[in-house]
Amino acid sequence: MSRLVLGGVLALILVGIGVFWWQGRAAVEEGAPPPMAQPERPSPEDLPTANAGELKGPAPPQATELTREEQRFFRYDRNRDRRITRNEMLSTRSDAFRKLDRDGNNLLDFEEWAVATVERFEKADGNGDRELDMGEFAKTAPKAARRKPSCRC
Repeated sequence: MSRLVLGGVLALILVGIGVFWWQGRAAVEEGAPPPMAQPERPSPEDLPTANAGELKGPAPPQATELTREEQRFFRYDRNRDRRITRNEMLSTRSDAFRKLDRDGNNLLDFEEWAVATVERFEKADGNGDRELDMGEFAKTAPKAARRKPSCRC
């Protein structure tokens, strides 16, 4: 019996809370400003028109396809002066650094890596001006690995 009475009291409390909430919500809506009037849309005849006539915008830029060797060249040529300096070549050789560990012990001095890179750079620098142009840089391209046929048919 006490559960029934307790349930009735809780139901009355919830109904009372609902009524107060409902009245408070109505008071808030009553004090709200009226909705703003929508501005009238102009008719299509009232809209301004522009006659482009002989007006012409700038021409779009020309996109050129780079060859594979040019793409490789520009990965090294950081300042885009079409020359690769020794510092530019050394700064992008981190992958080669990982490949230089001949004995696989994960120990490689920076000096060993720099010597190998400088030797490669000097080998490619045919005229000895300490810069690589496109032709000299092409000498540094990695050799393509031979692929074994997947099956002998």
